[in-house]
Amino acid sequence: MTTSRPRRPGPTVRTRVHELLADGERRHEDRLATEEPLEIRLAWPGSPARRVWVTMRTPGNDFELAAGWLVHEGLVQGSGHVASVAYCTDTDLSPEQEFNVVTVMLDGPPPTDPGHRHDTLGSGSSACGVCGKDSVASALTVSAAARWTGDLPTPDVVRRLPDVLREQQRVFERTGGVHAAGLFTADGEPLVVREDVGRHNAVDKVTGARVLAGASPSGAVLVVSGRAGFELVQKALAAGVGALAAVGAPTSLSVRLAGEAGLVLYGFTSARRCVRYT
Repeated sequence: MTTSRPRRPGPTVRTRVHELLADGERRHEDRLATEEPLEIRLAWPGSPARRVWVTMRTPGNDFELAAGWLVHEGLVQGSGHVASVAYCTDTDLSPEQEFNVVTVMLDGPPPTDPGHRHDTLGSGSSACGVCGKDSVASALTVSAAARWTGDLPTPDVVRRLPDVLREQQRVFERTGGVHAAGLFTADGEPLVVREDVGRHNAVDKVTGARVLAGASPSGAVLVVSGRAGFELVQKALAAGVGALAAVGAPTSLSVRLAGEAGLVLYGFTSARRCVRYT
């Protein structure tokens, strides 16, 4: 008797739809962006793996998401701190969980205690990156990397970055249902672009891709396809980014935090214009 192993979930799934048009209707196959939970566990020598976060994400680049999230939470500093990342192989996991649980092994204890905050509030949605914080004061505590001292993009470069980002949004092209984030040089060259149903997950994947490649997560400018909420400014600062450019609007708290921390923040960025807030 043979048993089939669970398939690793992909970034899209097929579905049948009934499209209703002004001049008629049609039934056809469509694509949806996949949304599934990812549990992140953290371990280091002498400490068994423990759950620190659960988020709804688009499967793909899961190891990057986990590593990036840990950087943004101040639990990892630099690529050398991550010893390994792997899908969990616990025998009590159901087939559906096999590719939805990731364990990050550090080479030593994290620089901050993952206990209180992450034990009790280890879950979040794909909509917001700080929903799991247990107080406003906790949410406002930002683990900032060293401030970016390199070149920054000119406004002319900033205005063309959303189009460059859009050209690499393969999952969005098929589904229309995901966000994107990309790290760029001051000249507008893309270093890494990632997509996810959650805008904060996309940023985690960008940072994680750099960390797992042994590169610094910092860079001249981070570009995001949605609004510039507080949680994205927080992650940009934790990664050591010099500027954040959003296609959508910023919020009052994101402008305040960016201004206090010295992050250049752009909103309403398109080929026609961009608005600088800090």
